[in-house]
Amino acid sequence: MLSRLAAPLAATALIAAVAAPASAAPGQDKPGNYSFAVIGDVPYGADQIAAFPGWIDQINAANPAFTVHVGDIKNGSTRCDNPYYGMIKDDFNRFRNPLIYTPGDNEWTDCHRANNGGYNPLERLSYDRSVFFAQPGTSLGQRPTKLDADTANGFPENVTLRRQGVDLAVVHVVGSNNDLQPWTGIGNTTATPEQVAEQQARMTSSINTVKSAFASAKQKNDRAVAVFLQADMFDPTYTPTWDDISAFKPLVQTLVDQSQAFDGKVYLINGDSHIFNSDKPLAAGSPWLTTYGVSGSADNLERRTVDGSSNNKDWLKVTVGRPGAAEPLSFERVPYTS
Repeated sequence: MLSRLAAPLAATALIAAVAAPASAAPGQDKPGNYSFAVIGDVPYGADQIAAFPGWIDQINAANPAFTVHVGDIKNGSTRCDNPYYGMIKDDFNRFRNPLIYTPGDNEWTDCHRANNGGYNPLERLSYDRSVFFAQPGTSLGQRPTKLDADTANGFPENVTLRRQGVDLAVVHVVGSNNDLQPWTGIGNTTATPEQVAEQQARMTSSINTVKSAFASAKQKNDRAVAVFLQADMFDPTYTPTWDDISAFKPLVQTLVDQSQAFDGKVYLINGDSHIFNSDKPLAAGSPWLTTYGVSGSADNLERRTVDGSSNNKDWLKVTVGRPGAAEPLSFERVPYTS
């Protein structure tokens, strides 16, 4: 990792000068189709840090229209020092086509931990924004794209994008109960007033961003809405307490309400729990409806969790079908070859 952090950036500049293959438009597999990539919870640890540029090159070779990183650019037991963020931004700018990133908890919320450096998480959040969102409304990558961002309210990471009848919302919602769990590493036993205020404002922005995507889809008679975030609000790998998930309830209710009022398909794509999963957590009869105490249900919402951490052996290829296709989006896990 130290060699990566200290390495010169000449290789990145060289890659930026390489043109994309002329044989196909970005993400175009067949006429009327396009695909994009989703990754998350990567890179984790020294081995993945070393492998990450090569994995990006493999994604570039597939030529997706864009890539979404759903957060956690480091594991939860390593330091949150400034040079690391710069290194990952250089990696992100290795993507030939646009890279859209939403922060995860490991790069700010959990930085209070002693083995993370004992940082104030809100300071790390501010630094994360200064590195990755220095140009609000513009993605990363060598061929950046314009995004509709909630910059006016201080949340440039909350963005929407519309492509060929599919509306996407990428929102900043993280594990650790969306940062309501105490910062014990710096001596706190309960959430501070600043913590609570930040969480409430960020959740409001996230909900408004989701609503904006649905409003666009309904106005334009689009066929699907896809929402991306870091937190696994329906983690099947453990039984959460209310203190683990309480902050997510307003967003869960919003997803139910907006999905019920939308005639198309809704997709929720997240990271956080590290194990690929496909389910319908808000369909009628789901126990999650009772867990969150929300009203209504959303049978038209389905979810994917991307592989991450030690399971990060593939990237998720999402293909948007031609108009009239039975399923607007289809999914394929594409293994890394090395």
